[in-house]
Amino acid sequence: MKKIILLAAIFVSSLGFSQEIKPTYKKQGDLVKATYYHEDGSKSVEGFFKDKKLTGTWTSFDTEGNKTKIANYKEGKKVGKWFVWNKDALKEITYDNNVIVSVNDWKSESRLAFNN
Repeated sequence: MKKIILLAAIFVSSLGFSQEIKPTYKKQGDLVKATYYHEDGSKSVEGFFKDKKLTGTWTSFDTEGNKTKIANYKEGKKVGKWFVWNKDALKEITYDNNVIVSVNDWKSESRLAFNN
């Protein structure tokens, strides 16, 4: 009897950990908007597919809803400027046809110069 109770407890606890929130997909014209979620239910990643390939802007979020990455795709390839945030800096990465062209690191102590 103890073995049955132990097996039942293991089975029930494994069900609780194995449940995850499934992504959602919504058709918008010729695009499909995909939204993926963190385990706590908050939005993790949002972007578009066209012909089953990543396209347009994809945005990633942490569990508090802060943006952690903005990425751009065209026909499944990395293109344009990408922005990746962490707690200390912003990384700007420029892609052309899946190849890194340049990388800039912007730290909070960086100074900006501008012309009036």
